[in-house]
Amino acid sequence: MKRFHFRSIIHIMGLLLVINSIFMLTALPFSFYFEDDQHWAILMAVLITACSGGLAFFLTLGRERIVKKRDVYIIVTFGWVLMALSATLPYLLSGSIHSLTDAFFECVSGYTTTGASILSDIEAVPPSILYWRSLTQWLGGMGIIVLTVAILPLIGVGGMQLFVAEAPGISADKLRPRITDTAKRLWLIYIGLTATEMVLLRVFGMTWYDALNHSLTTMATGGFSTKNASIAHYPSPWIQYTIVLFMFFAGTNFSMMYFGFQGKLKKVWANDEFRAYFLSIVILSIISGLYVGVNVYDDLELGMRDVTFQLVSLITTTGFVSADYTSWAPSLTIMCFILLFVGGSAGSTAGGIKTVRHLILAKNGWLDLKRQLHPAAVIPVRLNGKAVSGEISYTVLAFVIIFLFIFVVGAMLLAMTGLDLLTAMGASATSLGNVGPGIGKVGPVDNFAWLPPAAKWICSVLMLLGRLELFTVLLLFTPFFWRGN
Repeated sequence: MKRFHFRSIIHIMGLLLVINSIFMLTALPFSFYFEDDQHWAILMAVLITACSGGLAFFLTLGRERIVKKRDVYIIVTFGWVLMALSATLPYLLSGSIHSLTDAFFECVSGYTTTGASILSDIEAVPPSILYWRSLTQWLGGMGIIVLTVAILPLIGVGGMQLFVAEAPGISADKLRPRITDTAKRLWLIYIGLTATEMVLLRVFGMTWYDALNHSLTTMATGGFSTKNASIAHYPSPWIQYTIVLFMFFAGTNFSMMYFGFQGKLKKVWANDEFRAYFLSIVILSIISGLYVGVNVYDDLELGMRDVTFQLVSLITTTGFVSADYTSWAPSLTIMCFILLFVGGSAGSTAGGIKTVRHLILAKNGWLDLKRQLHPAAVIPVRLNGKAVSGEISYTVLAFVIIFLFIFVVGAMLLAMTGLDLLTAMGASATSLGNVGPGIGKVGPVDNFAWLPPAAKWICSVLMLLGRLELFTVLLLFTPFFWRGN
């Protein structure tokens, strides 16, 4: 039996490139409207991407396509890399970014919804290219693979394996029996919230162009902005409150939002992860906001707003900036650094370790204290009223240990490129957690442009590892993946 079905792999890779070229084409109207003279660069990028993808797609037509589990991991990992590589073309051909290293970093940051940027003067970039930059995050937010899930059945390939590999959470929580129906409903929620936020931001003072871009990157929990100062550019409290609300939505499990829109609010509140996610934001925002509002700003409303904005931005791994949180107090800087490891809910567009994993570890640790007193008792960890199997608990523990190990290795490698310890730790944590701003010289008022090329490639790898939740990528580096039956 064949271990890999490369014909099917190439076929799906080609489809991904064709889809990418179609979305890339939507940047063309912006070039004409703003007269930024980038239409030829965009058209050339579209043609190269579409022809490459179309050739791979059509040359592998005509036979039954088989996709096994091993094939899926190759498709997801290398598909993401291929998408990022093709996305560099508008930057390189337009001259907005001159080196492949910088362009690849920016595109990986886009598709992984990290939001780390090498652009020093964002406002000098042509509007059509900035729109493409925002769109890469929007596509990456839900996952180009999930989009393909709704299309693959049309060409004879089932999509459940792709969906699980692209979003390997605790379980595949399907909203409907068919995974294609699930993907469609997720995208309807995603598109609907994006459109709603865009209208609200326009009402509260943004231009339609800025409202569109910020809505694309908010719902993706990406954090790319069209302004050098990010959201700090907009002093309107209503703009900031609107973005806080939609960042919260984006960091919520989309299954919970689906139930919420159906009016099943009790079911949403009964979800342990949602309660932990919601209450942690509320409690941390109140305590930290009171401190900053009274002791730092001498303006309670502004302090509460900035703190809430930054905490939600960090927890949901969005990475928008409304204030320099590293200037508030050393204790709050440490707290913000810890939040780089938290992440939003499983089944959301957020990165990080995810709230549910922290919750399972905390529950297990608490129950271990009981087990010390009652060693013969069987006391299972319960989530949403159901016992969590030992296998899941071990998988969660393994994930967190590997996540922290990769963070340490990443920080060491970054330090070897010449970064100071604080910056290396901040860059490693924010890249792996897909957050964007970190601490040190990659903090909320800095960017990644000054990093040496080697450091940018290391951060790019960390971003990919974090976005695909480690195991999907790490499996490819194990000998049993390539040799096993």
